[in-house]
Amino acid sequence: MQRYFIEGKLPENRIVAITGDDAKHIAKVMRQTAGEELIAVMEGKAYLATIRSTDFDVEVELGNPLETQVELPKKVTIACGLPKGDKLDLITQKATELGMYALLPFSAERSIVKWDSSKSEKKIGRLQKIAKEAAEQSHRTHVPDIHNICSFKQLLSQAGSYDAVIVAYEEEARQGSRTRFAETLKSLYDKDSVLIIFGPEGGISDKEVAALKNAGAIFTSLGPRILRTETAPLYALAAISCEFE
Repeated sequence: MQRYFIEGKLPENRIVAITGDDAKHIAKVMRQTAGEELIAVMEGKAYLATIRSTDFDVEVELGNPLETQVELPKKVTIACGLPKGDKLDLITQKATELGMYALLPFSAERSIVKWDSSKSEKKIGRLQKIAKEAAEQSHRTHVPDIHNICSFKQLLSQAGSYDAVIVAYEEEARQGSRTRFAETLKSLYDKDSVLIIFGPEGGISDKEVAALKNAGAIFTSLGPRILRTETAPLYALAAISCEFE
């Protein structure tokens, strides 16, 4: 059954309106009419909803919440050094399906791509749309927050607000005594919010490594193979799901 995310607070009468593209999708694509049902998500809960009318916006009445547990037990924010091309689109879509809580793109020292202020808002809007559609498809109750792009310095200042900060560092994969990601995950059982930092195609620079180590970040390997910048976050989320779900 198709699901739709609705912003705002649940009203006492439990009657809400679905607007915009979602309303058009219900009425024109799905061709649903009054009396039919869909799933509406508000404030992190999914409800079986009955359509009341589709005259302009789609008005629905929410029933009892559905008892589902679909979110990762850990709130995992993925911080990505800006990659080339449309790789961030892929990361957003697939990481949403795998349970990502938020995405934080940052301009790394080795990022080839640079976002200017005039294009940043449009790009973030696109990523938000991708995340919403992926959350609907994967039957989640939370649409990942897509943060505005930040500098590495800003990323570093935000790191202290997380219970744990992990850096996926490719140089760890080349070391015989590397820190295994499985071992790193074992240390997170008493943590709620986790920030995992991934570099762009060129990796994280020595200067950034030093700053992150000084900030207390945990450096870990994602295995003996070097993963592409768009593959590494998905590997990490899959491993987290295996460990905690």
